[in-house]
Amino acid sequence: MHSALPDPVDQAEFYADVPLKRLLAWGIDTLIIAAISIALCLLTLGVGFFIFFAVFFSVSFIYRVVTLARRSATVGMGVVAIEFRTAKGTKFDAGTAFLHTLGYVISFGVPVLQLISIILMLISEKRQGATDHLLGTVAINHAAHSR
Repeated sequence: MHSALPDPVDQAEFYADVPLKRLLAWGIDTLIIAAISIALCLLTLGVGFFIFFAVFFSVSFIYRVVTLARRSATVGMGVVAIEFRTAKGTKFDAGTAFLHTLGYVISFGVPVLQLISIILMLISEKRQGATDHLLGTVAINHAAHSR
């Protein structure tokens, strides 16, 4: 069966530096999520800081689902020019964005799963994390895709 995704051997530029770009995107997104969370806590006259972790977690989940559903990339991913694609080569819909975010949260919450995900991103042909392997999704270079 022919894959709708770029071939990691013949079209390696789609996957070049993706693990590093995902890390940079995660850092950018974390700063954005923290800023939104702090702003929300300030709007509650500081009461929100007592439940900051819950606020941060909620903002993070909503931010990731919404941005992935709208553009198949978070703001951080847009800055580093990568985006997600499904196994069919299409952009994420709301359901895929939700499932990917749920997988991210689970793997992030269980350190051994996060370690496995990082290792998979470094050694797999398509630079896929654990959630990507389960869903058949990939992160690819947007600049390579637009060529």
